[in-house]
Amino acid sequence: MGIDIEAGGRVKNKVRVTKSENPYIRLLCKLYKFLARRTDSKFNKVILKRLNMTRRNKAPLSLQKLAKLMENKDGKIAVVVGTVTDDKRLYDVPKLSVCALRFTETARASIVKVGGECITFDKLALRSPLGQGTVLLRGPVKA
Repeated sequence: MGIDIEAGGRVKNKVRVTKSENPYIRLLCKLYKFLARRTDSKFNKVILKRLNMTRRNKAPLSLQKLAKLMENKDGKIAVVVGTVTDDKRLYDVPKLSVCALRFTETARASIVKVGGECITFDKLALRSPLGQGTVLLRGPVKA
C-alpha cells in the first residue's frame, strides 16, 4: 500500500539559494547552513535566510538609525545582514560593536574612531555561535 496523497500531491518548499558569485557570501552561507542545522538557535536560521536573500532585500542601514536602535543596549552586538553606511547628520557616534556584510569606509572610520568595533560574520560565529548578546537589525526594504 502506498501513502495516501490528496489530489495535487504534497507541497514541497524549496529554500532560496543565493545566486551571488561572491565567494565570501557563499562561504558564509555554508557556515550558517551548518550552524542552523546543528544548533537549535533561531538566530542562525534567520541569518542563513537573510544571507540567501537578493541584494534588493539586503537593504543598507545608516549609522544614525543604527545608533538610535542600539540605545540602552550597551554590551550587545548589532547584527546587520547588509551594508552599514555613514550619516553626516550624526555628530557624536556612540561606541558600538557592529557586525555587517559591508561597511562604507567613512562608517568604519567613525565607528573605530570612538572605540567601537566592526566585525564580520565569521568572527561573530566564533564569538557568539548561538546569537547570544546580539541584536538583529535590518535596513528599510521599502523606502
